[in-house]
Amino acid sequence: MGTFLNNFFHIHERNSSIKTEIIAGVTTFATMAYILAVNGQILSDAGLDQGAVIVATALGSVVGTIAMGLLANMPFALAPGMGLNAFFAYTVVLQMGYSPSFALAAVLLEGLLFIILSATKIRTKIFNAIPLTLKYAVGGGVGLFIIFIGMQNSGIVQADSATLVKFGSLSNPGVAIALIGLAITIVLLCKNVKGALLLGICAAWLIGVLAQITGLYQVDIDAGRFSLIPSAVVSAPPSLSPTLGLCFKGLGDAFSSAQNLMNFLVVMLSFLFVDIFDTIGCLGGVAIKANMLDDKGELPNSEKALLADAIGTTAGAILGTSTVTTYLESAAGVGEGGRTGMTSIVVSIFFLLSLFFSPLFLSIPSFATATALMAVGIFMLEPIKHVDLTQLDELIPTSITLITMPLFYSISYGLIFGTLAYIITKCAAGKRECISPLIWVLGVVFVLKLIFLG
Repeated sequence: MGTFLNNFFHIHERNSSIKTEIIAGVTTFATMAYILAVNGQILSDAGLDQGAVIVATALGSVVGTIAMGLLANMPFALAPGMGLNAFFAYTVVLQMGYSPSFALAAVLLEGLLFIILSATKIRTKIFNAIPLTLKYAVGGGVGLFIIFIGMQNSGIVQADSATLVKFGSLSNPGVAIALIGLAITIVLLCKNVKGALLLGICAAWLIGVLAQITGLYQVDIDAGRFSLIPSAVVSAPPSLSPTLGLCFKGLGDAFSSAQNLMNFLVVMLSFLFVDIFDTIGCLGGVAIKANMLDDKGELPNSEKALLADAIGTTAGAILGTSTVTTYLESAAGVGEGGRTGMTSIVVSIFFLLSLFFSPLFLSIPSFATATALMAVGIFMLEPIKHVDLTQLDELIPTSITLITMPLFYSISYGLIFGTLAYIITKCAAGKRECISPLIWVLGVVFVLKLIFLG
């Protein structure tokens, strides 16, 4: 079996091992398992059955991640994207007043268009056209974004009416334990301990369990503090029937009138735009961390990775969940040494198991997984060293890309403003030859997007 896996995934060729790939897969899953509960909650606000959404989330993640592992042989995991699920629930359904089936139909059509764009290699050409400077900047920006997400999930960063964000309080046990877990993780990483990220997650979870037992951690569901001790180990998954195939009903609603069709196209294009550039940014950032780019700064088999993403989106819509996309948390597995599709297969196995062991997986607190996200984010800043920051036309677009991703809470906006800054600075520096025709096209598209879609 070991020989087969090594030959199929080219594990040794990528300086990895079966053990490393397994640890990487478990680590990636641990950092993104939260999506099962969070996506169910968000889409239930839109009127979808919460239990069915959790099953659809798990199965959609399985389909997309298996496709990534088998088609592209890359260590990336997929799941319904945060931000896209909020747009689905709170904008399309609750604000615009369309049915959940209408929104699912938009996701379905987006996925089908993605398959076409991937098959024609249009998305690959966009990815390859992005200058290497911006790819390095995106890698660092994704790192800062991951750090911010980890700090937010653990309560280290909190909202503030005056300053927008502030440091949380150590009186919050989640904050204190997350910082302790981060310290443990950093020490393990510096000591080159194998599985440091996963061990850090487990250490923080164990400290949390001890804190709950001793009364230092109080369960308060209204405050978002759930029990860290699983109520059970095994449970039967809910029925998928309330959401399965609901998207096809939405297609009928979308084509019922000219106005509905126009609104449907706007919604679908919004999903499409965000997913395209979120995926490109995520793939680029994590691939740089894994040293997977070739001498030209291109990602081998990127068209297969993008196709896997499109397959995940289409399958997710049919199952009954919002856009399935490549996850930033894949960087956690890459940080553990995951370099092949075997990491993705391990992640998909755990998502499948989560249908039956959900009480166990859902008891892993966000402050525990935040330790891995923050540690990985720090190390993802490393590629910035390849950018010549002594040149303004390199420094400015890099800096803008770095800062806008976490501040705007969006990979897409980081890529948009970084690209526009790149065009402006290269023109000002008299280096227009550095701007490819496709980057000029993207610049126009980005401006139009900011003007008309926000």
